[in-house]
Amino acid sequence: MVVSTTQDFVNTSAEVDRQLHHWLGEMKRYNTSALDEGRNEIAKGVTLDHDVTAGRHGSYSRWRLRETKDPAQGTWQSTLVVRSGNRNDNRRTWLQVDIEHQPAPGQRPIRANTPGIAKLLLDALPTQDGLADVGTVPKFIEPDDVEEVIEELCEPHRRLPVIVASVPYGQDAEAWTQKIVEPVFRHLSGLAVMYVLGPEAQQAFNSTLEYHPVFGGGIRTYRPGVDPAWQPDAQRHPVMSRTTIEANPHRAAGILASLPQRLALRHPLPQPLDTLPVQRTRPRPAADDSSLKELRGELRSAEALLEEAEQREEARDEEIRDFRQQLKQAEDRDFEQIVENDQLYGDLQDARNKIRFLQKQLEEAGLHALVHTSPPQPADRPVTFTEILDRMGEFPHLRFTGNAKKAKELDAQCIGNWVTVAWDALRALNDYAAASAAGTTGGDFRHWCDNLPDDCENPFPSGKVKMKESETVGNNTDWRRQRTFPVPKTVDHKGKLFMQAHLRIGGGNTVSPRLYFHDDGPGTGFVYVGYIGPHPDNTQT
Repeated sequence: MVVSTTQDFVNTSAEVDRQLHHWLGEMKRYNTSALDEGRNEIAKGVTLDHDVTAGRHGSYSRWRLRETKDPAQGTWQSTLVVRSGNRNDNRRTWLQVDIEHQPAPGQRPIRANTPGIAKLLLDALPTQDGLADVGTVPKFIEPDDVEEVIEELCEPHRRLPVIVASVPYGQDAEAWTQKIVEPVFRHLSGLAVMYVLGPEAQQAFNSTLEYHPVFGGGIRTYRPGVDPAWQPDAQRHPVMSRTTIEANPHRAAGILASLPQRLALRHPLPQPLDTLPVQRTRPRPAADDSSLKELRGELRSAEALLEEAEQREEARDEEIRDFRQQLKQAEDRDFEQIVENDQLYGDLQDARNKIRFLQKQLEEAGLHALVHTSPPQPADRPVTFTEILDRMGEFPHLRFTGNAKKAKELDAQCIGNWVTVAWDALRALNDYAAASAAGTTGGDFRHWCDNLPDDCENPFPSGKVKMKESETVGNNTDWRRQRTFPVPKTVDHKGKLFMQAHLRIGGGNTVSPRLYFHDDGPGTGFVYVGYIGPHPDNTQT
């Protein structure tokens, strides 16, 4: 958590000290009778390190709590920093709260929840992120607030996501907030600015954010850098549907908090916090009667310090591995996008050249009127995923065996041309399925897309086609299960199959819909569409 306050450093530090004592003494029941600079043993397996600096380049107070109640369960480390600002940030006072689990050898880190000290500080101090106030409960957006909230969303120096929950039509706003929104927002204190969009303000809010609306009980996470006038930007700001929220509020709360937590970890710290020295508090041995005892005490202290250093090193190594993995995934995604864009650009240029060639031929043939005749309008296309499912009967060589609910939920989160891409994909798959049943495809669906027959009317970019999942996905039991979909027992005696072939319907946000299919043309004569819905879990989701 990184927030700031207009209060000066001295008064902020005093309030933080009061709240810290309350958190440690009243909520955690630790001994806070004497907390000095350096290391304080406040319970068995619990230490509190404190360092303070005041000088020409700014002042800070820092506390680090380490709780190792059971060595087999690892160590929980909580760090709290109060830092004076500089001229560049109008001398604001900065607050930073970190909590992390340092696992025992062989364990995985446990995901941290919001610590009590963060909520105490937000309730006790007037804190902000950019233009927005940061608190522990969501605030209502009324009609008079819309302009101000839009300004907060577009503020260039905002660090925290702004999460806006809408109220369904016909529901009482306060009752809906208490029953649904507050439980789903429970992990967001200090990680996001929280709002509830009142029914009276919804039309004005969504009219201004034409490409970034939220409605119908959905919740939208607005990442920093909103551009209301640019439609592609909408893909950066994910929507959670009312159906997902009501189906499992506990799971929805965890999903909703995951993006703000990732952003908090990856966002560079403000300069005043980023320039703090590493905390190196040397443990103080207890005073003993003899030199031998003193040496033993120093040895124990040195061993404790070494153990902490090893834990920190392991934690940093894990972070570095994670960031390297993320970098590799980002590079892979960029490469896929480059391939797809190059292919689409080539197809566009080929189409333009062909159009110019045909126009010239028509002019030379004296058919000048035909040159400027508008082409016929395309066949009626669906506008929702629900309508796509209702019209699956138009594809005689396809069978949809998936969960219709998953596909329909995309309508509440749909961005850009997802429906159009899905419809084009099904039309192309239907043509391919007919050829597959006849044994004339010459290869798989990707090969088909790259080598379309001359009479084919339904092309699809091969850059959006992946015929296999990665080994990582295939070897992960849970991820493999998420990609196992129903098929008739005439296809597989188990009535289900692990489907690897899939199409990228959309991308750019956490939904990134996919369509999974299985080609059984040589067998039953059909292609089975086992899934249309949000991207299943993998190393990127």
